Amino acid sequence: MSLEEITFALVRGGWPDAVTGSKKNALRRAIHYVETIIQTDISRVDNIRRDPVKVRDLMLSLARNTATMATIKTIRDDMARGDADNALSVPTIYGYLNALERMFVVEDLPAWSPSLRSKTTIRTSPKRHFVDPSIATAVMRLTPGRLLKDFLFFGFLFESLCVRDLRIYADGNDGQVFHYRDANGLEADAVVVLNDGRWGAVEVKLGTKEIEEAAIHLRKLKERINTEKMMEPSFLLILTAGTYAYRRKDGVLVVPLACLKD
Repeated sequence: MSLEEITFALVRGGWPDAVTGSKKNALRRAIHYVETIIQTDISRVDNIRRDPVKVRDLMLSLARNTATMATIKTIRDDMARGDADNALSVPTIYGYLNALERMFVVEDLPAWSPSLRSKTTIRTSPKRHFVDPSIATAVMRLTPGRLLKDFLFFGFLFESLCVRDLRIYADGNDGQVFHYRDANGLEADAVVVLNDGRWGAVEVKLGTKEIEEAAIHLRKLKERINTEKMMEPSFLLILTAGTYAYRRKDGVLVVPLACLKD
């Protein structure tokens, strides 16, 4: 897939009707879905009336913080936009997030806690994700063309798109997906863990210039794992928006997202 095709697929989302319908209508479905959530559905899930303006502010903040470890305080401050008197309380934000989670709108990525060779503090905060990145683009009213002009933000949304697909394929193989980050700054955007103990680490890179750095991170993570208590990784993978899949000399796989299922 070309970069333009990936951008369109991201904004369109994975909704079945959007995938099979016309392109023009496909881009409107996520927007209609988001508006229904904001105006009615979030209050129906547990019969608690919630302010649509605050719901929109929360979803906008989650969109801006997609694929980050943003704390509740960060989200609260972002929603308040400098007006502390207008900020929601922390318990209220948790209540809103719980409602969105129950509706399968948000699905944070939990942290992975493997057995390591040496004592290293592992960050336990989850990464913020919508169940589909098109929810983020819909609440921000981003078109594929506008998204292509903001390559940095596109990178975060592309990571969320990759996490969505990894979750789908992992679930079909009795597995789960996590992320890894330690106090030394070493991270993996995703770690696929199957119930039988097999695992593989994934870095997501939109551009080819970052592949070498990503491979170094993956090899370092492999070296830190205590293989006396855990299996060797089944794979080290870099997911890209490129057009070629190949295995590097160090064994790291470089695979376009569109080829993931194959």
